[in-house]
Amino acid sequence: MSSYTRPRAAGATIFFTVNLAERGSALLTEKVDLLRAAVLQTKEERPFHIEAWVVLPDHIHAVWTLPAGDHDFSTRWGVIKARFSRQVPKGSQRASHILRRERAVWQRRFWEHHIRGPEDYAQAVRYCYMNPVKHGYVEAPQDWAFSTVHRDIRAGRWAA
Repeated sequence: MSSYTRPRAAGATIFFTVNLAERGSALLTEKVDLLRAAVLQTKEERPFHIEAWVVLPDHIHAVWTLPAGDHDFSTRWGVIKARFSRQVPKGSQRASHILRRERAVWQRRFWEHHIRGPEDYAQAVRYCYMNPVKHGYVEAPQDWAFSTVHRDIRAGRWAA
């Protein structure tokens, strides 16, 4: 098995992609209230700032900034995924899922990219907000209900 080491930059701003195990599922948008509750509870226990977030039917894109002195985004994602998974039916479990006591709802890993400057940040936020358009769900980012784009429009950080 390969060994994967994630960066450990305290206070970093990071872009994430997190996928369900069953691509093509609509579980995340169907159960978005459960996902929101899992995120809010985790944020209360292990604070982080949500720069941008979009929930699509089978995956999430997010940009977070961690507190100064904190680099542990992996635990936060693990807790969010576990809280959500306990509230929904199990996925199609293989022997390895059973052995690890996994519910087979999420892909085991997630993708992250540490933001390297203002242009990189703008590109990551834009990617979040444009993703429902890219997938053909809506014609404009503000037409997608499951996104922080609405917050950013109200704050004047994103033009509708």
